[in-house]
Amino acid sequence: MNRKTTLAAAVAVVLGASALSASAQTAPAASPSTLDTVIVTGTRVADRTVAESQSPIDIITPEALQSTGTTELATALARALPSLNFPRPALTDGTSGIRPAQLRGLSPDQVLVLVNGKRRHTSAQINVNGSIGRGSSAVDINAIPIAAIERVEVLRDGASAQYGSDAIAGVINIVLKGADSGGSLALDAGQYSAGDGNRYQLSGDAGVGFADGRGKLHVAGQILQQDESNRAGPYQGTTPNTGNFPDIGQTTFVVGDPQVDATAASANASFQFSDRLSAYATVLASNRDITSFAFYRSRNNSGQGALLAQTYPDGFVPQINQYSKDRSVVAGLKGSTESGWTWDVSYNHGENTIDFHTRNTINYALGVNSPRSFYAGELKYAQDIGNVDITKTLDWGLAYPVTLSFGGEYRRETWEQGAGEPNSYTGTGAQGFGGFTPLNAVDADRHNYAVYAGLEADFTDKFSAGATGRYEDYSDFGDKFSGKLSARYAFTDKVALRATASSGFRAPSLAQQSYQAVTSTIVNGAFVERGTFPTTSAAAQALGASPLKAESSTSYSLGLVLQPVDRLYLTVDAYQIDIDDRIILSTNITTNAATNSLLAGLGLPGVTAFSYFTNGVDTRTRGVDAVASYTVPFSASSLELTAAYSYNETEVKKYIASPAVFGTLGLTQSLIGRDEVGRIEDSYPRDKTILSGTWRSDHWDLSLAATRYGEFTVRNSATPTRDQTYGDSWVLDASVSYKPSANWALTLGADNILDEYPDRTVDLQNSTWGMLPYSNYSPYGFNGAYVYGRITYKW
Repeated sequence: MNRKTTLAAAVAVVLGASALSASAQTAPAASPSTLDTVIVTGTRVADRTVAESQSPIDIITPEALQSTGTTELATALARALPSLNFPRPALTDGTSGIRPAQLRGLSPDQVLVLVNGKRRHTSAQINVNGSIGRGSSAVDINAIPIAAIERVEVLRDGASAQYGSDAIAGVINIVLKGADSGGSLALDAGQYSAGDGNRYQLSGDAGVGFADGRGKLHVAGQILQQDESNRAGPYQGTTPNTGNFPDIGQTTFVVGDPQVDATAASANASFQFSDRLSAYATVLASNRDITSFAFYRSRNNSGQGALLAQTYPDGFVPQINQYSKDRSVVAGLKGSTESGWTWDVSYNHGENTIDFHTRNTINYALGVNSPRSFYAGELKYAQDIGNVDITKTLDWGLAYPVTLSFGGEYRRETWEQGAGEPNSYTGTGAQGFGGFTPLNAVDADRHNYAVYAGLEADFTDKFSAGATGRYEDYSDFGDKFSGKLSARYAFTDKVALRATASSGFRAPSLAQQSYQAVTSTIVNGAFVERGTFPTTSAAAQALGASPLKAESSTSYSLGLVLQPVDRLYLTVDAYQIDIDDRIILSTNITTNAATNSLLAGLGLPGVTAFSYFTNGVDTRTRGVDAVASYTVPFSASSLELTAAYSYNETEVKKYIASPAVFGTLGLTQSLIGRDEVGRIEDSYPRDKTILSGTWRSDHWDLSLAATRYGEFTVRNSATPTRDQTYGDSWVLDASVSYKPSANWALTLGADNILDEYPDRTVDLQNSTWGMLPYSNYSPYGFNGAYVYGRITYKW
């Protein structure tokens, strides 16, 4: 992205927000307390609040999202929700730039993301390297500007019966601002205490009413420039100037956050034609230019000393450049009748396109005249959804009406993998990230139909319950039925019990069914060319793969809701989630002579390791979430205290055996290795605690938050003696805001103010001979303290 273009876009945001503010009405009234917030996630009842919910719901306010120095929505959510994990891996190709998050220790693609209650499209990215979420294709929530968000509702419960595929771990519903008045402008700047990772962001939002108050429009945008950070270590091996190794003691890798230039914008509009008919539309768009880094190539890499002496005499670090374009539009009509029917008809289009370039690189086969930059190909995902949702209030003679809901959905998905320029893949290919070849090109699509129906009722003042069923039929793997039962019983105004039981599913993504590439990676300290093959390909079939089928799940939860005294709210929810036929990417299987001959005969010479997707494991996840909040009022200020704790443990109950062809070929590795089992069971903290307090007065806000991340273990694929358990860590965030007037706020803060780092990786081979000193699985990254300032103007 051109930086002049970025600055021009910044000016446009400022001017646009200022123009809207000129016509805005008076500032909106203060928002209600969290417990009184009417929720729209997990229920069809029009006036259900958080306190009355039959399932656990977290409400994350815009103040909570903006209480730290982060510019990433996923990071902000991870600092507010103990059940959300968002590590920041590096040197993982596309995953270094577009990073997935996980809820309740499950896969990133086992949580459904909604925007204003409508399904958000997934990223085109497929995560195939060694990181949390390996094998997943998840929603990129960092493409959504924080300035646009009114609140985030997180349903910590299975909800496939209500929303369809992916809602196994829960649902994240991002509710955008829709008020017709008010707005803000904010300028953020910060850097890591190590002196790198400089970050600058301009953000703003504004609302306006029009057509005599019948119309509302809220727009928001943000512009970000971020420099890379680097926490690489010196080479501590004994074979200098070979392969990916520099001279002994030399630091050459770049390990940390990528360089990012990004813009994002949103518009959320509604128009009231009459008391019973309205229209709405939501548009979201973002562009992100992301540069991450590949493994260093020494000045004699692959025996190319003579060539590199003329091109990169000191060796080189290839750059992986992703340009991610994200677009979505939702438009609909909704209305009601005098007899109690309400309806909502909508169309939803979303797409993500990622163009890959490999820069600061070379194709050895092209010699000294090789280009230094290559177009490496494209990934693109798109969805089109048509929805009809209908509700009706029924009088069954109860104290409150019964809510009947039903509806249908049609969804079409496409996923494309486009080839790069010929020079990016011919011969040895571009070093660092070889281009997708024409043989890798994919143009996949599918469609599905769904119908659902549900009932929800308050049978008495104390007891409420609901039931929902959903049937879906996919064109590529068949049909699925999901059901859910939920109930809540209030013993008193201060004590209530809630419970749910549900079945669910997750359809294999088109990327999981179709992705194919040969990429460079490190396996057990050795540099390999790994082929990832779709299960329907000739290579995967010859290596024992079977077509993918949908995952299926059963979930149970039991929760206690307590309000023992005024302003104190406590919930404790225990749960169990069983998943059968869970889709994972197999272990990287190292080839032998027989396998090499087989792959060469299929047009794949040079591949030294392979993997493919498989319905490889059955898992059981058990856990408990506890959340407490308490507000202490003073005469001219207040103190808001929160405490939250999450514990969950996932166990692989069964995994499939290696196919018979492995024995025929003389392959001794397991298809599902101990590293992959460990990634599911141990490579994230089983427990996480968040303690926070915010003191607010007319002119000052003081915030302090302490987060404890439990220990995690990284298993080596080859031997248990090289496993490592990384200890628990406390991370402290602090900020102070001075408000000279009702409009202005000046903030100074620090995330990880104590400069905490995770344990270093002890095994030299695991750390690539000391050059990658920290684990990619660290739940809070490995960058140290981040200091920032913010200037905010609100109207």
